[in-house]
Amino acid sequence: MTIAVTAASGQLGAEIVRKLTAMPNGGTVIGLARTPQNAPELGIEIRGGDYNQPQQLRASLAGTDTVLLVSGMDTPDARIQQHRNVIDAAKSVGVRKIVYTSIHGVEKGTAFSAVVQSNRQTEQDVRDSGLDYVIGRNGIYIEPDIEYLEGYKARGEIANSAGSGKCGYTTRSELAEAYARLLTTDQYDGRTVNLYGTPITQAQLAQYLNATFGTSLTYREMTSDAFIADRSADLGDFIGPIIGGIYEGIRLGIYEKESDFEAVMGRPHQSWDAYFSTLKN
Repeated sequence: MTIAVTAASGQLGAEIVRKLTAMPNGGTVIGLARTPQNAPELGIEIRGGDYNQPQQLRASLAGTDTVLLVSGMDTPDARIQQHRNVIDAAKSVGVRKIVYTSIHGVEKGTAFSAVVQSNRQTEQDVRDSGLDYVIGRNGIYIEPDIEYLEGYKARGEIANSAGSGKCGYTTRSELAEAYARLLTTDQYDGRTVNLYGTPITQAQLAQYLNATFGTSLTYREMTSDAFIADRSADLGDFIGPIIGGIYEGIRLGIYEKESDFEAVMGRPHQSWDAYFSTLKN
């Protein structure tokens, strides 16, 4: 079996490659990257994987049996066609199965909804492809909260619009292990699975950060509009509203749905006590 992992230069794609190559039944793994020279050293062949170049995708996917399609980062309207280019290329060269990394989110009414809708369209395109498939709906990465710790410390607080809503966080490592399993088994073919750990509130997140890093952070709830304005000032008018919409989804409870992680992996998702213990000095 030959597995192609798209976006192998990204953090999730590269971690999935690492998990696959460490598996005794991981088969032959190739990576696709828009700029192959930017991919980390993964010990595998890296081919061109620009979602905007159908001919390149067909050449790069030739000889593969299974494709991991990592959701793109372009605007919602653009990435629907980009994802279709990957799906069509996979079909044209005889790929048997496609696994898509999708997302959770509120489908209407938030600043993140357009992104969610574009993912739902790709989910439908995958289902309609005629290929075997699995769709994973990822939780929210917890790593960015760790990376933003200095910002939290400067403010003395975590402030956003999530309120008391619980977020089904996950880590790239745990996600990658789940996707490696989905790529190499057929147990969940034809299904959509939720992938994240035990949901926690922002106040609980602050407590974990305090216990791990010796900070004294508190949580303060903001209105959705105020948080979007805050994030837009830092991140720009495209990313700012997307981040705001994600936290609005947390407030609305979209990330508290039952996770399939344990069923997929045969073990629970790493606990947050265990995760944060690995970050202590």
